[in-house]
Amino acid sequence: MPRRERRAQLMESALEVFVAHGYHAAAMDDIAERAGVSKPVLYQHFPGKLDLYLALLDTSCDTIIENCRLALASTNDNKLRVQAAMMAFFDYVADTGAFRLVFESDLTSEPAVREHVDRVTTECATMIAEVIHDDTGLPDEACRLLAVSLVGMAQVSARFWLGENGVSSGAIPLKDAAALVSGLAWRGIRGYPLTD
Repeated sequence: MPRRERRAQLMESALEVFVAHGYHAAAMDDIAERAGVSKPVLYQHFPGKLDLYLALLDTSCDTIIENCRLALASTNDNKLRVQAAMMAFFDYVADTGAFRLVFESDLTSEPAVREHVDRVTTECATMIAEVIHDDTGLPDEACRLLAVSLVGMAQVSARFWLGENGVSSGAIPLKDAAALVSGLAWRGIRGYPLTD
C-alpha cells in the first residue's frame, strides 16, 4: 500500500479507537490491530500515540475551520450566514465521531492538545468577528467577544443535541435543531446596527 494510503488507513483506525476509548485508554496495539498492521508499521508512520492523536486532531480542527469559512463565504446575507455557520457545526457533530477529539478530549491538560482545540474557537471566531466588525463597526474587542459567544453556542448546542451516547434522541431533527439555534443567534446579533 502506498505510504499516503497507509497513513490514511492508520488514522481512520486510530480515530475509531480514540473515539471509542479516549486517549488514555486507547493503546497502540489496539490501533495496529484495528488497522490490520503490525505495531512496527504503525510506528513507521507515527513515532508515538501523542503524535498520532495530534495528527488526527489537526485534521479534525482543519475540517471544522474550513466548514466555518465556507459557511461564511456562502452568502452576503447575514441571516443566512448565521444559519450556514450553525449548520456547519451541527453537520460536523452529526457526521463524525471526530468531534469528540476536538470538543470532548480527555487530554486537554496536554499543552499541544489544548493549543489545537483552542485553534477551532480562535480561528472560527476571528472569521466571524471580521464579519461583525465590517457590518457594525463595533470595536475589535467587542466583535471578538460576540464571535466567541456565537462559536461557543454552536459547539455546545450541537453537542447537546447529539446527546450523551453519541446518537441524537431524534426528538428534534438535525435541520430543525440547527434552525432553532441559528434563530436564537440571529435574533441576538441582528440587534447591532449596520454601519454605512
